Amino acid sequence: MNSASQGKLNDFGKNLVLGFQHLLAMYSGDVLVPLLIGNFLHFNAAQMTYLVSIDIFMCGIATLLQLRKTPLTGIGLPVVLGCAVQSVAPLESIGGKLGIAYMYGAIICTGIFVFLIAGLFAKMKKLFPPVVTGSLITIIGFTLVPVGFQNLGGGSAAAKSFGAPANLAIGFLTIVIILAINAFAKGFVKSIAILLGILIASFIAGAFGMVSLTPVAQASWFHLPQIFYFGVPKYNGSAIVTMMLVSLTTMIESTGVYFALSDVTGQKITEDDMKRGYRAEGIAAILGGIFNTFPYSTFSQNVGVLRMSGVKTRKPVYYAAFLLLALGLLPKAGALATVIPTPVLGGAMIVMFGMVGVQGIQILQKADLNKNSNLLVASMSIGLGLGVTVYPQIFQHLATEAQIILGNGVVVGSLAAVILNLIFNWQDFKKPIQSKIKNNPRTADLIMNEN
Repeated sequence: MNSASQGKLNDFGKNLVLGFQHLLAMYSGDVLVPLLIGNFLHFNAAQMTYLVSIDIFMCGIATLLQLRKTPLTGIGLPVVLGCAVQSVAPLESIGGKLGIAYMYGAIICTGIFVFLIAGLFAKMKKLFPPVVTGSLITIIGFTLVPVGFQNLGGGSAAAKSFGAPANLAIGFLTIVIILAINAFAKGFVKSIAILLGILIASFIAGAFGMVSLTPVAQASWFHLPQIFYFGVPKYNGSAIVTMMLVSLTTMIESTGVYFALSDVTGQKITEDDMKRGYRAEGIAAILGGIFNTFPYSTFSQNVGVLRMSGVKTRKPVYYAAFLLLALGLLPKAGALATVIPTPVLGGAMIVMFGMVGVQGIQILQKADLNKNSNLLVASMSIGLGLGVTVYPQIFQHLATEAQIILGNGVVVGSLAAVILNLIFNWQDFKKPIQSKIKNNPRTADLIMNEN
């Protein structure tokens, strides 16, 4: 084998491993949504197997829609898409009260809604200066840290085994392994520290009887996606409006992830990029309704993977997308990832989400925090976002639609950051326009068209 062929083979192997690392980072968060909704709706084992596997397959499709820029879709950043966790409660409510057919009808309509408003939503890019994006990314990271701790303890805080010494030991061991690899390893090994931490800790956990291969034995070898597997969609006005409100929260969160990825990769994003990104998510939701899965949004977990690995190209994410497609068609292979102990995933999440939060702080440093208005915007938005994350039940007496929006710490913090920035820094929005008009009054009409 000549040196060129050997180099291509090495490149393939490295990108495949990096892609697998991306897959593991998002896998637990993604399969959680079908597991929660399927259990709530009392799906049998066959239905649950289909739901989880085809959801994984659709994650691959949704990711591919985002990776490549086309005239219509794709933000062109190294993004991974997964189930929007914000949709769990409303979909359970719709499915439980009206039936699963209405649940999927609402998802399809929501995808169409996101696709149609993508251009309008993208024009709001000017509402996200560093003080807003930094606050938003900080909120995204730090509001996910408790999720990592919950998994580190065992997954369910109500379980008797939650916080058991074995869970804590393997969870913190995962953290130690990841940190040790980052501290002492170099090159490619360092870039896959999260993957190695998960695999090594899983093998150690298996030696102590914490890994069960039963899900792999019970899963089938192969199946194909089916249109309307659970029935033809039906439509209800209140269900559709509810899911549209949820879609606005996921678009806000995706906006923060877009800017976080832009900062990590050094790739500037334009209004057209964001429009294509939102459209991709809209199409993914439409396909989710057709194939009876879920709405999809950009996963913030994978920002931490990029940050830790230092590999900022799209190639590994392409590999992750094709791995998702393969796992979705091979339930037995896909089940392998489900045997990773929850505390192991929790330990990895804490590292990744902490990195995302600190990245937000780094972006905040680009804003003038000596300016009292910027300090107020950052402190209040982060404080509100973290507060709502800890106590979402504070809004339990409000209407369901209001709870859906206000019960999400990322959304509350994002809205607070945008609104407070408009209130306190209104003059910053006016200055560029006033300056252009002063230099050339005849351009006033053009400037109004731009804005």
